[in-house]
Amino acid sequence: MRYRHTNRPGFLLGFIDFFTAGLFFLFYMPSGLQDELESVLGHKMQKYAAAYLLGIPTLFVYTLVWMAKIAEELKVKAAELEIEGPYTSFRHMFWWNILGCICFGPMIATHRFFQTLNRIEEKLNRG
Repeated sequence: MRYRHTNRPGFLLGFIDFFTAGLFFLFYMPSGLQDELESVLGHKMQKYAAAYLLGIPTLFVYTLVWMAKIAEELKVKAAELEIEGPYTSFRHMFWWNILGCICFGPMIATHRFFQTLNRIEEKLNRG
């Protein structure tokens, strides 16, 4: 598969997601991102909409853990491809979202997530 979106602006996407409380990704994930993640990681994932809905009664902890698990899988994939860090990870995604909420931590976590995904897709496109 050839990946077309290898320059996603992670900080901007994180900014939008932060101020829409995750609603932005309800529209962004089905627009092809979910398929790309599944292709890169090599397996089907739970749909973001389901993770978002399950997150409502848990104050979005479920959604955060769901995203952090994907971040960890991206870290493993980046290491397998010998891509230079820094990478996203479960810890990076989780703690920047929890402890960094008042200082735009979710934007930092989302930026690193997309930075890692972009570099993986660039490497896969090269060969």
